[in-house]
Amino acid sequence: MVGRISLYFFILFFALVYNDLILENLSTTKYIFVTGGVASSLGKGIIASSLAKLLQARGYKVTIQKLDPYINVDPGTLNPYEHGECYVTEDGAETDLDLGHYERFLNSPTSQANNVTTGRIYQSVINKERRGDFLGKTVQIIPHITDEIKRYIKVLGSKKKFDVVISEIGGTVGDIESLPYIEAVRQMKWELGSDALIIHLTLVPFLSASGELKTKPTQHSVKQLLENGVQPDVLVLRTEHQLTPDLKGKVALFCNVSKDAVIESIDVSTIYEVPIRMKEEKLDVIVLKKLGLPLGEEPDLASWNDFLHRYKYPKKEVKVALIGKYVELRDAYKSIAEALIHAGAANECRVKVEWIHSEKINEENVERKLKGCEGIIIAPGFGHRGIEGKITAARYARELKIPYFGICLGMQIAVIEFARNILGLQGADSTEMNQLTKFPVIDLMDEQKDIIDKGGTMRLGSYLCNLKKDSKSYAAYGKTKISERHRHRYEFNNKYLESFEKAGMRAVGYNPDTDLVEVMEIPSHPWYIGVQFHPEYSSTVLQPHPLFVAFIAAVIENSKNHSN
Repeated sequence: MVGRISLYFFILFFALVYNDLILENLSTTKYIFVTGGVASSLGKGIIASSLAKLLQARGYKVTIQKLDPYINVDPGTLNPYEHGECYVTEDGAETDLDLGHYERFLNSPTSQANNVTTGRIYQSVINKERRGDFLGKTVQIIPHITDEIKRYIKVLGSKKKFDVVISEIGGTVGDIESLPYIEAVRQMKWELGSDALIIHLTLVPFLSASGELKTKPTQHSVKQLLENGVQPDVLVLRTEHQLTPDLKGKVALFCNVSKDAVIESIDVSTIYEVPIRMKEEKLDVIVLKKLGLPLGEEPDLASWNDFLHRYKYPKKEVKVALIGKYVELRDAYKSIAEALIHAGAANECRVKVEWIHSEKINEENVERKLKGCEGIIIAPGFGHRGIEGKITAARYARELKIPYFGICLGMQIAVIEFARNILGLQGADSTEMNQLTKFPVIDLMDEQKDIIDKGGTMRLGSYLCNLKKDSKSYAAYGKTKISERHRHRYEFNNKYLESFEKAGMRAVGYNPDTDLVEVMEIPSHPWYIGVQFHPEYSSTVLQPHPLFVAFIAAVIENSKNHSN
């Protein structure tokens, strides 16, 4: 009897220890690396976001990180023509625009740790060398730079105890600037074994002359990876035409991957269809099996599919003018364009965006340029170029009662236009555009006046704002206390506030700590709102931003009035 009891306790003890080992193994962060080959702009960020969405839907805690090879510390000082939109996180990091995709797909905020540049890596290593951290050793790319890259990757995984960290490596395999990242991936794969996985995204081009899909570019891209000591576990093939089983088998054979790990990523009408396609291709299942993780719950994408249905089968259509000075490169306003898609779907409406260059608008042609547009957005920006065209458009919207949405600089434009044409302050301006203006209705923030460096020194990240209940902004949000992201140096000059409010433009949103004006409205106008912050940054598929939703609702109402 004693022997049986002893055996029972031994079995119980062994089961508990074994269970702890299993749980410990499952709690280990897994790392997925997404690399690209053949051509840039194939959509590594969208594939990473889609996979993350599917893993999240299966119950895993997932985050995505962008590793950018350029030497700038961040994209904050880059011209939008160079790099597209500079995205801002809640904690005030200026980051790559792909982080916007991560947030829009996962419906969760990212942070400074989610974007790493070569500039940050080298800056960190050089600072350590100056402090003497390396104890007199020669500082080299291997191991010091690669160790720092690995540290940034692992810190993100341990910071909030994520189950899976997906790291997207910018550029394409073979780029000189990407080599340290590829080497870091090789080392991590060697160190982590089955806890790390590599997905390689390539292109399978279709040659119309021969009527064939060609796999050779993919083979050469994988060969380039192999020369760097990295064997991909999964291949995702971008294509305009469906891949045959034989073609997939050929790629699997020549690239040393299993046939089920060759994933087709065919062109779709919207990036938001990609998670559905990846689910059909079982990308999430293959990845979880290779990482040794349970499949978890079957992904419930009902809300996602509902959004897609409303987006693809709208009941109406409206046209909105988006006025900026970088419209030749639409990625410069990526988050605004996506926020309009989200808000359109919420209103069961297709939003057709008319991209209009602000330098090409003047008093003589504004009516022709904006003809047929039922709503107007003045986009953010810096510098004096195109300002007068934006002011002309703001006046047009105000006088003709067209719904107007001014974002950041767009709010300041509304203020300048109102000062000139309603308050009669001739030459009213922002000191950013004209330091000698007699009426600086927009002025440099006090805390910015002694700042010389440009990088990372603006008012960045999330700040609180209190809304007045008798405002359209409050009606949109449904609450008085909000938090929104900022990226600016200039602000409304409160010396002129009383004059504005007497003339009919009200400040309805304030920062509670500084009295900085955050939101301006014209109550007598159907919908005329300017915000100092960037609401587009926090709009997601499942949570479209309330101001964009309200704006599109106002545009629809304006469209009805015009048609009657």
